Amino acid sequence: MLGFLKKPVVVTAEINLNLVALTLLGLMSRLWGLSYPRAVVFDEVYYGQFISLYMKRIFFVDDSGPPLGHMLLALGGYLGGFDGNFLWNRIGAEYTLNVPVWSLRLLPALAGALCVPLAYQILVEMHFSHCAALGAALLILLENSLITQSRFMLLESILIFFILLAVLSYLKFYNLPRNSSFSGSWWFWLLLTGAACSCAIGVKYMGLFTYLLLLALAGLHFWHMIGDQSFSNVSLICHFLARGLALLIIPLAMYLSFFYLHLTLLYRSGPHDQIMSSAFQASLEGGLARITQGQPLEVAYGSQITLRNVLGKPMQCWLHSHPNTYPIRYENGRGSSHQQQVTCYPFKDVNNWWIVKDPGMQQLVVSNPPRPVRHGHIVQLVHGITTRYLNTHDVAAPLSPHSQEVSCYIDYNISMPAQNLWRVEIVNRESDSEVWKTILSEVRFVHVNTSAVLKWKILTLKNEDTEHKYSSSALDWITMDTNIAYWLHPTSAAQIHLLGNVVTWTSANVAALLYTCLSLCYLVRRRRQIYDIPEDAWQLWLSAGGISVGGWAVNYLPFFLMEKTLFLYHYLPALTFQILLIPIVLQHLNDHLCRSLLLKSMFSGLTIAWFSSVYFVYCTFSPVTYGEPSLSASELRALRWKDSWNILLRKQQP
Repeated sequence: MLGFLKKPVVVTAEINLNLVALTLLGLMSRLWGLSYPRAVVFDEVYYGQFISLYMKRIFFVDDSGPPLGHMLLALGGYLGGFDGNFLWNRIGAEYTLNVPVWSLRLLPALAGALCVPLAYQILVEMHFSHCAALGAALLILLENSLITQSRFMLLESILIFFILLAVLSYLKFYNLPRNSSFSGSWWFWLLLTGAACSCAIGVKYMGLFTYLLLLALAGLHFWHMIGDQSFSNVSLICHFLARGLALLIIPLAMYLSFFYLHLTLLYRSGPHDQIMSSAFQASLEGGLARITQGQPLEVAYGSQITLRNVLGKPMQCWLHSHPNTYPIRYENGRGSSHQQQVTCYPFKDVNNWWIVKDPGMQQLVVSNPPRPVRHGHIVQLVHGITTRYLNTHDVAAPLSPHSQEVSCYIDYNISMPAQNLWRVEIVNRESDSEVWKTILSEVRFVHVNTSAVLKWKILTLKNEDTEHKYSSSALDWITMDTNIAYWLHPTSAAQIHLLGNVVTWTSANVAALLYTCLSLCYLVRRRRQIYDIPEDAWQLWLSAGGISVGGWAVNYLPFFLMEKTLFLYHYLPALTFQILLIPIVLQHLNDHLCRSLLLKSMFSGLTIAWFSSVYFVYCTFSPVTYGEPSLSASELRALRWKDSWNILLRKQQP
């Protein structure tokens, strides 16, 4: 029985040294000097505020994206022991000693570093040569914009990592031999595809477009399976259900779990409570729960209440009044009632309090026993501070002239009687005799005299939209006619810019143009029954283009439809897919268009010279990629290769 001990236990493993070397180089390029500069860099001023709120467990909502990316950044702060005590008030502010800068920037840097080996593996799984795969990885490694974006508390590198991981996982799943269906590795790669897609969307909504691209590919591949008669009906159903589970149900469940975890972590009241429902506010520690604790659950005559709008735009707010009155005449010449102003105020304030009064009685306190207000009851609302009654009449409202003005009534003795009776309607009632409940009931007030329904609106002055200094249009990105200054040293000329490798960006555009032209040429000639390349090479060409060109398109074209401030970093996911196309086109040209040995040798020499220029540009711009060393004014001027680039120069600098 112990005979097996007579022989040594031997474990053999295959190690891809290319992959190891690329991973190490990626880590070195992204992690080197990660704590420098020890100051707030560009959007760190934005994301840092959320990290502090996570550390203090204070509830917040960021309407720019889902919470996973914020939680991953906060994880870095948690691992570094950050207490959340830092005032993120301006770009360039020096970090205090309690801020673990290296730890906070670690996860984006790791994500950016791992994109290098992921690019290598993606081209290998596309069935391109290891040389082409190595070229793709090195282009990602030496792309200055990707390096800059991954070295700070920003989300693009994390988004790109999950996008590439999803693509690689699906390719590995698709390339598995047919006899491995429903095996452990089959399930692993399929589930990892869905999980990575869910994480990409959880970091930024833009991840949705790559997810849809992979769903389209999965749907196309399954359509081909349906046409394969060797698959039985039961087998096809099982494959369909497995893909539905892994690519639809599980990603959706994961996406919802990000929000669940976000809400679980942030259990304390904070400045963003007001955009949530009153019931949710009451669940937060130290928020509305503190105010409502021990208070009656039913609204009675004499109750003091605040009325919060749940449908208001641009933000939800409270019914509010103050001693100021409407002007006798507006700037456009239209008159008003000159009554006390009533508006919707987006902040908690003492002027938000109202008293529910029985029109038939004078008392403004709750009787004993209390008399609850029910659906259909007629009430008056008395403003708590000024003791004037909520009123409306046939006078045009200040912001919506087609609607009636809402005011608190002032008796000017000018034959304008009070019209201050309101009927309570409980919108979410279960019966017509239901009692008005605090927090839970959604009510509306119908004016008895005119049957008008009370609507809330914020009285604010609209500021002129100001364009961010470094905002850009999507058309500027292709040719990199714009840059972003991320940081400037307070005394020296050291600075960090989001600038790409010009040779790589230009080559990516040329590769996309060549791919399009060659594809159209092949299609026309194939229509004429002329086959320039073998069928397997044609299918490889199409599949590679579907992923790389398709990935570029779905991550770039939607920005033309977005009404938001755009920046150069929005282009980085699309750029990553376009970079993958460069070695694909180069290998295709070498394999199928360079027919003679001489042409192949010349093409190889040109490729080496081209790649050397990529490395040269990387080295040239590395001082503004990493922020050191500091350059002189003449050296900085020499980096301004385009007039549209904004390279910063100090006036006192020689």
